[in-house]
Amino acid sequence: MEPLDDDTRYRGLLARDPRFDGRFVVGVTTTGVYCRPICPARTPGRARCEFFDQPAQAERAGFRACLRCRPELAPGAAPVDAIPRLVAAATARIAAGALNDGSVEDLADELGVTARHLRRAVVDALGVSPIELAQTHRLAFAKRLLHDSSLPLTTIAFASGFASVRRFNGLFRARFKRPPGAIRRQVATVDDGLVLRLDYRPPLAWRAMLEFLAVRATPGVEVVDVDAGRYARTVAIGAHTGWVEVTAHPERPALVARLAASLVPVAMPLVARLRALFDLDAEPTIIDEALARDPRLRGSLRATPGLRVPQAFDAFECCARIVLGQQVSVKGATTLTGRLVAAHGAAIATPIAGLTHRFPTAAELAKVAPATIAGIGLPAARARTLSGLALAMTSARLERGATLEQLTALLGTVPGIGPWTLDLCAMRVLGWPDAFPGSDLVVRRALGAADATRAEALVAPLRPWRAYAAMHLWRIA
Repeated sequence: MEPLDDDTRYRGLLARDPRFDGRFVVGVTTTGVYCRPICPARTPGRARCEFFDQPAQAERAGFRACLRCRPELAPGAAPVDAIPRLVAAATARIAAGALNDGSVEDLADELGVTARHLRRAVVDALGVSPIELAQTHRLAFAKRLLHDSSLPLTTIAFASGFASVRRFNGLFRARFKRPPGAIRRQVATVDDGLVLRLDYRPPLAWRAMLEFLAVRATPGVEVVDVDAGRYARTVAIGAHTGWVEVTAHPERPALVARLAASLVPVAMPLVARLRALFDLDAEPTIIDEALARDPRLRGSLRATPGLRVPQAFDAFECCARIVLGQQVSVKGATTLTGRLVAAHGAAIATPIAGLTHRFPTAAELAKVAPATIAGIGLPAARARTLSGLALAMTSARLERGATLEQLTALLGTVPGIGPWTLDLCAMRVLGWPDAFPGSDLVVRRALGAADATRAEALVAPLRPWRAYAAMHLWRIA
């Protein structure tokens, strides 16, 4: 990972993008305080800022920690920040429903620590236990379902991760001072599933997003209708399988997700996956203003304001698709991915034409011999890479929120995975906004660069938003 220079850090500070949290702190010379890049205080002018890699460096320079953003809680990448990084990973998984079906012990085991250590780290950092944090997310999600659905209260309780209706009612009354039914709104009944709203900061280049996904849509798993403004796919989360369909809200800056009734119990993690897939938590105005400094991108920015970076709905699925795209065209990679699904993915019945299979899991594909995988039309070496990827991701989870160091440690040792694959995985699986596939032939062609080094030099002034620059360069090409 290339270090961020101070001007790049300041642009990240202006965006208050949480993806930079833990990468640096900023000292404000007029106050003597140092902050995280997500601090809610008024952003100081560039001349008043001094940047440091770690809080200890800021303190050595005479700055004291901000009491509002509490830099000691930042999910840093250095060894001294191991506990905050653990807390960040735990809270992200809890927000996606990790404790709805699993225990604190299960979560701790996934994160490589003891349950006691995880509880202590979360309490020390946030002042609440993992269970209390999970209850906050469950109640917030239940309130959302009460507002936006006509589901029975019992269904809402279980969909929000509560083990009993009695527990749900008691906690809801304690938190909101009224019973769940008292805040229910009248909404249309949906017999075949659930409808949820996914808000975002405008603008969102929805058609451009669909165009990107359409040419990469895996046959059997995804269906994209650009003209109708519709994305649909099969879903498998744990033991729950089904389908989801997403369209633009007709009146407000939001997407509308309609999901199968079978997926209501896993609605929390499904929403987290959809928000990542469509990059709905980005700050497009600040990103577009930064990219507009490059005259090569201005035409694309005018045509597609709010262009996002489509990220991974499922980490293994996205990584496998990237491996299948090595040294072939986008169309060729899509064909190969469809063959992989037809040969090794389980069938799913859906009411949506074209959705027939779920993507095979890493554990399932790891059991398939490389020679058998090669039967879909892959060179033997690439089949071994795909098999190695499956084995690696069976033994360790890779999710949005992981660090670039963790990505490299997990995938960098798999034969056949090089810089191009790692850059794309950082861009789409981790959601790292400064990831840039400089070795990509289409990107280099759009820039007129002879090699990756020259391509990276040409877009260096656009840091820390080079992933978004790559999206525009692909469109330009």
